[in-house]
Amino acid sequence: QVQLVESGGGVVQAGGSLRLSCAFSGRTFTMATMGWFRQAPGKEREFVATISRGSRATYLSESVRGRFTISMDSAKGTMSLEMTSLRPEDTGIYYCAARQRGALAQQTGQYDYWGQGTQVTVSS
Repeated sequence: QVQLVESGGGVVQAGGSLRLSCAFSGRTFTMATMGWFRQAPGKEREFVATISRGSRATYLSESVRGRFTISMDSAKGTMSLEMTSLRPEDTGIYYCAARQRGALAQQTGQYDYWGQGTQVTVSS
């Protein structure tokens, strides 16, 4: 089993920045890929960013590319999402996810473990 705990959410004005963290523990040696997803009220959970644990290759959704950065520190057991130039449409619950096998992934069904989420609210 892998445990994932998100932190760092909050309320910020449009144009501001936030840094989310995901602490991972347990059988983390089985993890190949991690990702961030978000879910706005009344909408489906959507892909934000993904990172390979081995190569550190990354891929971000078009809506956040150039504004968000995903990174990982395996020694500290953390994955981060640095968010800048935030917009009201970035509001939602942000979830950390981990995948046991496979390359970078954008679909929720491709991930095996999920955190409880952290709320991000961007006011206009």
